[in-house]
Amino acid sequence: MTATSPVPLSALTRCLVEEAAAIAASASRLDPQQVETALQQLESCRARRAKLVVTGVGKSGIVARKIAATFSSIGLTAVFLNPVDALHGDLGIVAADDVALLLSNSGETEELLAILPHLIRRGTHRIALVGRVASSLARGCDVVLDASVDREVCPLNLAPTASTAVAMAIGDALAAVWMERAGISPVDFAINHPAGSLGRRLTLTVADLMVPAHELTPLAPDAPLPVVIAQLTQGSPKRGSLGATWVHHAGEPARLAGLITDGDLRRALQRHGTAEWDRVTAAAMATRDPITVTPEVLAAKALELMEHNPRQAISVLPVVHPEHACQLVGLLRLHDLVQAGFSTAHNP
Repeated sequence: MTATSPVPLSALTRCLVEEAAAIAASASRLDPQQVETALQQLESCRARRAKLVVTGVGKSGIVARKIAATFSSIGLTAVFLNPVDALHGDLGIVAADDVALLLSNSGETEELLAILPHLIRRGTHRIALVGRVASSLARGCDVVLDASVDREVCPLNLAPTASTAVAMAIGDALAAVWMERAGISPVDFAINHPAGSLGRRLTLTVADLMVPAHELTPLAPDAPLPVVIAQLTQGSPKRGSLGATWVHHAGEPARLAGLITDGDLRRALQRHGTAEWDRVTAAAMATRDPITVTPEVLAAKALELMEHNPRQAISVLPVVHPEHACQLVGLLRLHDLVQAGFSTAHNP
């Protein structure tokens, strides 16, 4: 049986392998003390309520924008500064307590060297992320991070490819370690990502999604069947039929006595013959002591409560005052949660 010859790497795969190798090699080139100093400056930046200013030109500028966006998204105020615009007024965004991260593969980028004296004069902390540690830019900075590569992935060894990948990887690594040291939690992360799935799960509360009580018309306990049907059909003036309504205690219009859903109505009609329908009241068909939730509860927790109720799945939750359990403040519907982007067991 002949041995199978290894499949040769395609040109694209080879480029990926070379780029990954360049990133791996950069780890051994970084000076641990310089890395530690850079991280300490970033940590003190947050403590001082200062910001990170990231700058670069050309492809390095694109990487700089990404690094600034990453830090902003994890809780450290960061901005991208176009070095050309900086020389025409935008330098005003840089303060003495800020940290400037300057990206340049050559370390001799004219636009960066032009703003360097102004950063020094302001007393701004300066970190150079460069491909040449013996460059002019490196000499003008407090910290130097070596982002050099042996060669670009480009066949001409000209287009910034491996060098930009290494610079971005170092920026990502700085952000990841900063997150760890700052103790950034999933909740902290979600605050800056409210539109994402995680953000919704960790920030939206019941109060954000419920139909408030002032949009609801409660039913008296002795309300007859036609009134109940009319109320279920009419629902809220703003939202139309809600699939549920609530019953107040006799003589106490703000106190929750029970909840009536479309399902409660159908079950009541099944229990009572047609001859009895004119005697069926709201109190008789309502679910007394329904499961409730308070406004400050996370919407994701409320969804779990709806779906994992041991008796049956719940489509509507009464929302009650946190200090007065019988005072209704709203209704939370499964429909509202789905509309807000929450996935349910029945609607993945």
